[in-house]
Amino acid sequence: MEESRPLLAGARRPCGPGARPEPGADARRDLCIDQAVVFIEDAIQYRSINHRMDTTSLALYRWYYSRICQGVLSFTIFLILSLAFFEIPSSLAVTSDVRYRQAPWEPPCGLTESIEMLCFLVFLADLSMKSYLIGWKEFLKNPWLLAYIVALVVSLADWTVSLSFSCREMVRVRRLLRPFFLLQNSSMMKKTLKCIKRTLPEMASVALLLVVHLCLFTMLGMLLFMREKDDQKDQERRLYFRNLPESLTSLLVLLTTANNPDVMIPAYSKNRAYSIFFIVFTVIGSLFLMNLLTAIIYNQFRGYLMEAIQSSLFRRRLGIRAAFEVLCSLEGAEIHPLVVGVKPETFLQVIQKVKMNLYCKEAIIQTIGSHTGGLMSADQFQSVFDELDKDAIKEHPPRPEYHSTVLQRAQSVFGHRYFDYLGNLVAFGNIISICVFLVIDAEKLPSERDDFILGVLNCFFILYYMLEMLLKVFALGLKGYISFFSNIFDGILTLILLVLEISTLAVYRFPHPGWKPEMLGLLSLWDMARLVNMFIVFRFLRIIPNMKLMSLVAGTLLDLVRNMRAFAGILVVVYYVFAIIGIGLFQGAIRAPPGNNSLAYPNSTMPCGSFEQLEYWPNNFDDFAAALVTLWDVMVVNNWQVFLDAYTRYSSPWSKLYFVAWWLVSSVIWMNLFVALILENFIHKWDRRGQQQPVAGASQTSYQMTVELMFRDVLEEPTEEELVEKLIQHPHLHLCR
Repeated sequence: MEESRPLLAGARRPCGPGARPEPGADARRDLCIDQAVVFIEDAIQYRSINHRMDTTSLALYRWYYSRICQGVLSFTIFLILSLAFFEIPSSLAVTSDVRYRQAPWEPPCGLTESIEMLCFLVFLADLSMKSYLIGWKEFLKNPWLLAYIVALVVSLADWTVSLSFSCREMVRVRRLLRPFFLLQNSSMMKKTLKCIKRTLPEMASVALLLVVHLCLFTMLGMLLFMREKDDQKDQERRLYFRNLPESLTSLLVLLTTANNPDVMIPAYSKNRAYSIFFIVFTVIGSLFLMNLLTAIIYNQFRGYLMEAIQSSLFRRRLGIRAAFEVLCSLEGAEIHPLVVGVKPETFLQVIQKVKMNLYCKEAIIQTIGSHTGGLMSADQFQSVFDELDKDAIKEHPPRPEYHSTVLQRAQSVFGHRYFDYLGNLVAFGNIISICVFLVIDAEKLPSERDDFILGVLNCFFILYYMLEMLLKVFALGLKGYISFFSNIFDGILTLILLVLEISTLAVYRFPHPGWKPEMLGLLSLWDMARLVNMFIVFRFLRIIPNMKLMSLVAGTLLDLVRNMRAFAGILVVVYYVFAIIGIGLFQGAIRAPPGNNSLAYPNSTMPCGSFEQLEYWPNNFDDFAAALVTLWDVMVVNNWQVFLDAYTRYSSPWSKLYFVAWWLVSSVIWMNLFVALILENFIHKWDRRGQQQPVAGASQTSYQMTVELMFRDVLEEPTEEELVEKLIQHPHLHLCR
């Protein structure tokens, strides 16, 4: 960025907020300092700077974005979404199986409604605060905030109707609106929705091809398999091509391969030539068109992460530049109207008040302190904040110093990485021994097992883990030991195993031939010790950084965890809405079979592969938790034709529209977007696996690159004109040339 003149050159009114200027030089200086602090905090959090800039508004703004306030808002959103588990129909039952489910506890009328009203009051306060901070004119330009008002008004009206009907109304519209409160509170989720909206037109073209493909083969199938009218002779027609809706459903399910080869077997058993029909349909539909849909989604979506980071970069640069202009105007008022730059002392005063990570603040203060040459220019001011793009690498405390030569050698041995390798080898032997005895005892009854050898081995391994922990504490020191996350995990696991082993020995005595610990409750102490012991396998995750390809895959997974919050939020919203709709449509549709008095319900008379024969009774929409599990089972598309058939029989043939819509939204759209995000992350990491070099000025060994810094080589820096134009358009900060 080339050297620029301040926007406030020649201005004696330094900060020019939308409100009237504060009287007195000290008040004006404090206001400018506060404005710069808020601008920098906006830049750190990638927030918009278009908000009120007077003293009162700045104080409210910082309070609103404080951890306490945002934590209360996040908890309120979580609370109102969680009400669906406790409202009628309540999910507070041990099982969702309609055959054995007892009547769940139902909250009295007014209990969940009172909690809901408290949540609405928090949302009203949130809406009022946002409308005040950004100003009414900006508020009216924001469709999300206008929708916020509509959602609250409709929810409050529906809440009033609920109380009027003593909480027994059939439909609660406000339940469908609850996920909106999650959406509007996340800028990344809004960006994700915008990206999905941009991708839909391209997806529609492939969807149209799929529809044509499906309809064409449906007609061909009906022509092929409806010639024989005898049900006994033509199983294909009777089971899969009885009429147009059944034919469409059978081929739609075949598109997901969920009923392959079942749908083909009756015709194939009569004539092998019929297999050509199903193979051609599957090749064109599943292998070509569905994968083409994935390719189109990836092509449209692959710049999603880059665009989000580019937008975040612009917001950061704009916030930092706004802070520079405000401080520059302050220097102009105190030194000379035409001054260009910021005093390092003023900059330090601002940084001290900014809420940010301690390691970043210390690095910035150190950079400012090393500045020589008077006032800081815009470029120098901007470059100081490169420290925000770096994450601190945790520095481990120094090892304890021993004067004895023997202790020094012991410290060198037990602090060496080969000692870790030995521990991993012992842990591997522990896992192998458990697996071997599980295989040996699989065919034996509990009364026939002898746990003597395994009990002795378990004592040995636990004693070794305890000795290993003590030796590492000796070599690294207590602070050095707990500075490694892997050591914390090993230490906690070792202490748990030690407590369980001591308890086991106290209850069952020492292992001896014929030793059989008795089961007391759900799990015996012995079984708990063996179960916890299996977590030792996580020790082998330490080898991942030493294997380049595995490290690349692991790094991609970690990046997905960081970048998947918006996608996970969208999935939560979709699940929530479809679950509420499903409860409204299908609650009570699945009824317990007649004569069901025991767990041994005879299902041999039911058709093979049917809902009843497979005992899918827990998969229903009788409460919110059961609805979520049912939607998950359908999203996986394994045997989802069973659900289509069951709800067609128990509810209505139109129920297929609901499940097909869920399949399109979850399996087709969301899963393909998820695949696109994985490809984007992995390909970018693969292409740059040997090019990730520190940028200029970032050679400090105490930092590692963040995602933003990793993409810095392909991001475009905002131009001077873009920043100036955006600052001039600020609705509450009147800057002038």
